[in-house]
Amino acid sequence: MRLSLRYDMRAPEIGAPAADLYKAAVEQAAWGDTHGFETVYIAEHHGAEDGYCASPMILAGAMLGRSTRIHVHFSALVAVLHDPLRLAEDLATLDLIGRGRVEMTMGIGYRPDEFEMFDVPMKRRVKILEEIIDTLDKAWTGEPFEFRGRTVRVRPMPVTRPRPPIYIGGSADPSAARAARLGDNYYPAGSDKDRLYGLFEAECVRLGRPVPPRPAPAGPLFLHVTDDPERDWQRLAPHLMYTTNMNAQWAKERGTGTTGYKFVESIDDLKTLPDFVVLTPDQCVDLARSRGDDSELMFQPLMGGLPPEIGWQSLELFASKVLPRLEESGLREAGAGRS
Repeated sequence: MRLSLRYDMRAPEIGAPAADLYKAAVEQAAWGDTHGFETVYIAEHHGAEDGYCASPMILAGAMLGRSTRIHVHFSALVAVLHDPLRLAEDLATLDLIGRGRVEMTMGIGYRPDEFEMFDVPMKRRVKILEEIIDTLDKAWTGEPFEFRGRTVRVRPMPVTRPRPPIYIGGSADPSAARAARLGDNYYPAGSDKDRLYGLFEAECVRLGRPVPPRPAPAGPLFLHVTDDPERDWQRLAPHLMYTTNMNAQWAKERGTGTTGYKFVESIDDLKTLPDFVVLTPDQCVDLARSRGDDSELMFQPLMGGLPPEIGWQSLELFASKVLPRLEESGLREAGAGRS
């Protein structure tokens, strides 16, 4: 069983100050590194009123600089809003800082305001993504190549050869075919992941490409460990309701695809969502056992601007009361990656 952290850095007015959240995110990534967590996921969006993470590479650099084992996975990187050459430089530099600990899920974006903000034609986003991945492949050889009618060279080269892993993201059927054609693997989003991954596998076979192993299913969207679930539901609810409602509202802008985030009006509504769970240590062990070793437990300890001290309480209780029992049951290797 894999363990991961995830951050989108939303900092609504109901939550902690953005500076406190960024400090905590870097510290929690370092903590995850010493407790055997394999991955920290960082999301990206632009122009959001609540400060949704707009500079994931800077945040990633801080996290990689404070860690030695944990991988940083951009999920998703809105690649089409980046200059291809600068993207190649930045990702290569991060891969060097992390000595091969950078992964990315590349998305084509879906929020019209972001495309307007960067003056990128939204109708060309698939073609732009194709150009970006082609550019990365050529850039990361370190040799001169033709780019938009001129000869360029990108240095430094990433330590990962031939390139850091590129997943293709998406929540609609065309993303599966795009992943089979362009990516090293597929990372579907939303509530229809199994069917989408099946489309990806079928397209890989049709194209004569190897079918890669499926990524470990990650979840729940929000997991919190506590000795007093009822007390913590009251503390958590405003932040969780804010996040699920905002993400559900944004998902409407896609036009297609699904999302695991739903509109809710009360704590009772929130408690009915299967992807938002607040559990005792015993219940968390039961959840882990039910998911099995070919899965991933994911924590979003700062969701919706959640005060860092509350997120820390969950992480530390998980480490002291749950993780040892996962090791005893064989779901985790004893002491794996911990220092």
